[in-house]
Amino acid sequence: MDHAYQRIADDLRRKITSGELAEGDKLPSIPALMRTHGVTNGTAQSAIRTLVAEGLVATRPGSGTRVRPRPQLRALTRCWDRARRAGSPFAAEMEAQGRRGSWDYDSSTTQAPAEIRERLGLDDPERDVPDTLRTIYTYRADDDPVMLATSWEPLRLTRGTAIVLPEEGPHAGRGVVERMLAIGVRIDGTDEIVGARLGTADECQRLEKPPGSVMLTIKRTYVSDQEGAVETASIVMPADLFELVYGWRIDPPDDQE
Repeated sequence: MDHAYQRIADDLRRKITSGELAEGDKLPSIPALMRTHGVTNGTAQSAIRTLVAEGLVATRPGSGTRVRPRPQLRALTRCWDRARRAGSPFAAEMEAQGRRGSWDYDSSTTQAPAEIRERLGLDDPERDVPDTLRTIYTYRADDDPVMLATSWEPLRLTRGTAIVLPEEGPHAGRGVVERMLAIGVRIDGTDEIVGARLGTADECQRLEKPPGSVMLTIKRTYVSDQEGAVETASIVMPADLFELVYGWRIDPPDDQE
């Protein structure tokens, strides 16, 4: 079925992606679109709403509809050696980019769901007994939300210690590696599974992105040779904001040292 609003949206999208309509440029008004394309007010409005939903344009009362600035793609380094440094890895990454990193959080005890139990190697749960500390994060760069994360830590390790609440107490905000070391647990490595999918309605709203935006996802688990998995997190970030950079140090064999 041929939809006139889609043809108008396609034409405007092409002009935006080609640079014919640059960042900050004003789109034709609704009356102008009606005259040019011979459509009704509703059809012209639908075309504009399509571009707004895609995040290409923004409409403000009194100033019309303008092409939105394209976000600058920034590297987010996923490096075990860097994760071992003191302090918050996210704050350090933002500082390296000349930005101010901050985060909101909400911590609570809960019984871990099946997928998280598998990641942490937890036994079958006891009825109604919380066995993890879950912390839900919204990370910000210069006050703009850029990343979401939900972290789970097994209470068998942290209950009754100074690090049981990741963002409170003497080791607040210090990062998993540093916090665990404070209770004598050395983290020896990390596993990450990277994927991509459309964001949920809640994720897009929290990250101030249009509905259906593409998200990068990371399932990260910190592992101790002695204790097994000591923390796991599900991380979500807009694909148009970050590119993931992975690196590690390779030590030579003993006979080449």
